[in-house]
Amino acid sequence: MRLCSIASGSSGNCIYTGGEHTHLLVDTGISKKRVEEGLKALDIKGEELNGILITHEHIDHVQGLGVFSRKYEVPIYATKGTIEGIKKISSIGKMPEGLFHEIQTDETFTLGELKVEPFKISHDANEPSGYRIGDGEKSVAVATDLGKYDDYTVEHLKNLDAIVLEANHDLKMLEVGPYPYPLKRRVAGDKGHLSNELSGRLLCDILHDNLKHVVLGHLSKENNYEELAYETVKLEVTLGDNPYKGDDFPITVAKRSSVSEIIDL
Repeated sequence: MRLCSIASGSSGNCIYTGGEHTHLLVDTGISKKRVEEGLKALDIKGEELNGILITHEHIDHVQGLGVFSRKYEVPIYATKGTIEGIKKISSIGKMPEGLFHEIQTDETFTLGELKVEPFKISHDANEPSGYRIGDGEKSVAVATDLGKYDDYTVEHLKNLDAIVLEANHDLKMLEVGPYPYPLKRRVAGDKGHLSNELSGRLLCDILHDNLKHVVLGHLSKENNYEELAYETVKLEVTLGDNPYKGDDFPITVAKRSSVSEIIDL
């Protein structure tokens, strides 16, 4: 399997994962052109995609969905609430008939040689979901837009080979930053985004000897920066109640507007 962030941040998100014969995107929150450029770096054409998994209907996750789907007619998989939310966004435009496929959290489905496990996430959207994807031997997950996590979240993220994990903001930067107070409360709330500290603590709960790569994603442009997210998460692991140190695992930060490292598993 491969995992690669094409774009990740508060301004747009698009993640690729796939096996030898099956290619998937998680979200298309950037322009069609940028999605195509990202796929080109992976030596994949738009028409070779087997599916697009949508986490939720916020524009930084679906911005390019309409234009991209109308060109390539790739099947779209999302919860009922997310599909309903997408259809209400006028900028998406009219979608080709039959492209939407309704899924349910906690019900696994198969695309090609890959099994997809959608799981609930806590975010202020209609019916948001994260995704765990595996080929029977290797498994990866995309877990962003989490206001909070619990034992249910941890259970769905155990025994992974790689993960894209949200590290959205630094709490102090958020507190003194330019956001209006209601938005600050939303971001830091239970249906907002994971802070760097909480990201590190969640990581502590899912670490195991065979975890090969951690990609920190969905960083806020205004309330975080790469080095801070990286160092904070590493420190939480080192200080956490677990047998590991922050340097025991490859941790990288997904690029905001360019293709990140391609992870081969």
